[in-house]
Amino acid sequence: MGFLPVLAFEGGTRRNIPKFEVGTLLYLRVVKANFGMNPELSCTDASGKAAEFGPLKDGYMFETSTGLSRKLLSSPACPVLEALGKRLSFEIAVGLNGRVWVNAASPDTIVVVANAIMNSECLSGAQQIIMVDHLLKNIQ
Repeated sequence: MGFLPVLAFEGGTRRNIPKFEVGTLLYLRVVKANFGMNPELSCTDASGKAAEFGPLKDGYMFETSTGLSRKLLSSPACPVLEALGKRLSFEIAVGLNGRVWVNAASPDTIVVVANAIMNSECLSGAQQIIMVDHLLKNIQ
Protein backbone atom coordinates (compact mmCIF):
# COMPACT_ATOMS: atom_id res chain seq x y z
CA MET A 1 0.00 0.00 0.00
CA GLY A 2 1.37 3.40 -0.92
CA PHE A 3 0.38 6.99 -1.62
CA LEU A 4 0.38 8.01 -5.30
CA PRO A 5 -0.45 11.73 -5.70
CA VAL A 6 -2.20 13.02 -8.84
CA LEU A 7 0.78 15.29 -9.54
CA ALA A 8 3.16 12.29 -9.55
CA PHE A 9 2.57 11.77 -13.29
CA GLU A 10 4.20 13.67 -16.16
CA GLY A 11 1.72 16.37 -17.14
CA GLY A 12 -0.45 15.55 -14.14
CA THR A 13 -2.60 18.41 -12.86
CA ARG A 14 -5.68 18.60 -10.70
CA ARG A 15 -7.77 18.81 -13.89
CA ASN A 16 -5.80 16.18 -15.81
CA ILE A 17 -6.17 13.21 -13.47
CA PRO A 18 -4.95 9.87 -14.86
CA LYS A 19 -7.57 7.13 -14.68
CA PHE A 20 -6.64 3.49 -14.11
CA GLU A 21 -8.84 0.46 -13.67
CA VAL A 22 -8.58 -1.54 -10.48
CA GLY A 23 -5.78 -4.06 -10.87
CA THR A 24 -3.70 -1.99 -13.32
CA LEU A 25 -0.02 -2.80 -12.90
CA LEU A 26 2.13 0.35 -12.58
CA TYR A 27 5.91 0.66 -12.67
CA LEU A 28 6.69 3.27 -10.01
CA ARG A 29 9.53 4.58 -7.94
CA VAL A 30 9.48 5.17 -4.20
CA VAL A 31 10.01 8.86 -3.43
CA LYS A 32 9.80 8.73 0.35
CA ALA A 33 9.41 5.91 2.85
CA ASN A 34 9.17 6.56 6.59
CA PHE A 35 8.42 4.11 9.36
CA GLY A 36 4.73 4.05 10.26
CA MET A 37 3.59 5.86 7.11
CA ASN A 38 2.55 4.71 3.65
CA PRO A 39 5.39 5.28 1.17
CA GLU A 40 5.02 8.12 -1.34
CA LEU A 41 5.23 6.86 -4.94
CA SER A 42 5.78 8.57 -8.29
CA CYS A 43 5.48 7.76 -12.00
CA THR A 44 8.24 10.24 -12.91
CA ASP A 45 12.00 10.30 -12.54
CA ALA A 46 13.79 12.94 -10.45
CA SER A 47 13.57 15.48 -13.31
CA GLY A 48 9.78 15.11 -13.63
CA LYS A 49 9.81 13.06 -16.86
CA ALA A 50 7.85 9.82 -17.24
CA ALA A 51 10.96 7.94 -18.50
CA GLU A 52 10.12 4.23 -18.23
CA PHE A 53 7.56 4.63 -15.44
CA GLY A 54 3.81 4.16 -15.86
CA PRO A 55 1.30 1.40 -16.62
CA LEU A 56 2.61 -1.97 -17.76
CA LYS A 57 0.42 -3.41 -20.49
CA ASP A 58 -0.15 -7.13 -21.02
CA GLY A 59 2.69 -9.42 -19.92
CA TYR A 60 3.05 -11.47 -16.78
CA MET A 61 4.05 -10.39 -13.27
CA PHE A 62 5.58 -12.82 -10.77
CA GLU A 63 7.36 -12.56 -7.44
CA THR A 64 10.94 -13.54 -6.66
CA SER A 65 13.18 -12.99 -3.68
CA THR A 66 14.63 -9.53 -3.22
CA GLY A 67 18.08 -11.07 -3.58
CA LEU A 68 17.25 -12.35 -7.06
CA SER A 69 15.77 -9.00 -8.08
CA ARG A 70 19.03 -7.31 -7.05
CA LYS A 71 20.99 -9.85 -9.14
CA LEU A 72 18.74 -9.10 -12.13
CA LEU A 73 19.45 -5.38 -11.72
CA SER A 74 23.21 -5.81 -11.17
CA SER A 75 25.63 -3.66 -13.20
CA PRO A 76 27.65 -6.31 -15.00
CA ALA A 77 24.99 -7.98 -17.07
CA CYS A 78 23.02 -10.72 -15.36
CA PRO A 79 24.00 -14.05 -17.03
CA VAL A 80 20.43 -15.37 -17.33
CA LEU A 81 19.08 -12.14 -18.86
CA GLU A 82 22.07 -11.82 -21.17
CA ALA A 83 21.69 -15.41 -22.41
CA LEU A 84 17.94 -15.00 -22.92
CA GLY A 85 18.37 -11.63 -24.65
CA LYS A 86 20.75 -13.08 -27.24
CA ARG A 87 18.08 -15.48 -28.52
CA LEU A 88 14.68 -14.05 -27.52
CA SER A 89 12.99 -10.67 -27.78
CA PHE A 90 11.22 -9.56 -24.59
CA GLU A 91 10.64 -6.63 -22.22
CA ILE A 92 11.30 -6.80 -18.51
CA ALA A 93 10.73 -4.53 -15.51
CA VAL A 94 12.32 -5.53 -12.21
CA GLY A 95 11.50 -3.98 -8.85
CA LEU A 96 13.65 -4.11 -5.75
CA ASN A 97 10.58 -5.45 -3.96
CA GLY A 98 11.02 -8.78 -5.78
CA ARG A 99 8.33 -8.30 -8.40
CA VAL A 100 9.25 -8.96 -12.03
CA TRP A 101 7.13 -8.16 -15.11
CA VAL A 102 7.87 -9.81 -18.45
CA ASN A 103 6.23 -9.16 -21.82
CA ALA A 104 6.92 -10.63 -25.27
CA ALA A 105 5.21 -11.18 -28.60
CA SER A 106 4.25 -14.77 -27.78
CA PRO A 107 3.03 -16.36 -24.54
CA ASP A 108 5.60 -19.16 -25.00
CA THR A 109 8.44 -16.64 -24.79
CA ILE A 110 6.96 -15.09 -21.64
CA VAL A 111 6.75 -18.52 -19.97
CA VAL A 112 10.33 -19.44 -20.93
CA VAL A 113 11.74 -16.13 -19.67
CA ALA A 114 9.78 -16.29 -16.39
CA ASN A 115 10.79 -19.91 -15.77
CA ALA A 116 14.44 -19.21 -16.57
CA ILE A 117 14.50 -16.27 -14.15
CA MET A 118 12.80 -18.21 -11.35
CA ASN A 119 15.10 -21.22 -11.83
CA SER A 120 18.27 -19.10 -11.93
CA GLU A 121 18.30 -18.02 -8.30
CA CYS A 122 20.51 -20.78 -6.90
CA LEU A 123 22.68 -21.28 -9.99
CA SER A 124 26.11 -19.87 -10.81
CA GLY A 125 26.56 -17.72 -13.91
CA ALA A 126 27.83 -20.67 -15.99
CA GLN A 127 24.97 -22.88 -14.78
CA GLN A 128 22.45 -20.16 -15.72
CA ILE A 129 23.76 -20.06 -19.30
CA ILE A 130 23.60 -23.87 -19.56
CA MET A 131 20.04 -23.86 -18.17
CA VAL A 132 18.92 -21.23 -20.71
CA ASP A 133 20.48 -23.22 -23.58
CA HIS A 134 18.67 -26.35 -22.34
CA LEU A 135 15.33 -24.53 -22.05
CA LEU A 136 15.61 -23.04 -25.54
CA LYS A 137 16.58 -26.37 -27.12
CA ASN A 138 13.47 -27.98 -25.63
CA ILE A 139 11.07 -25.42 -27.14
CA GLN A 140 12.55 -25.31 -30.65
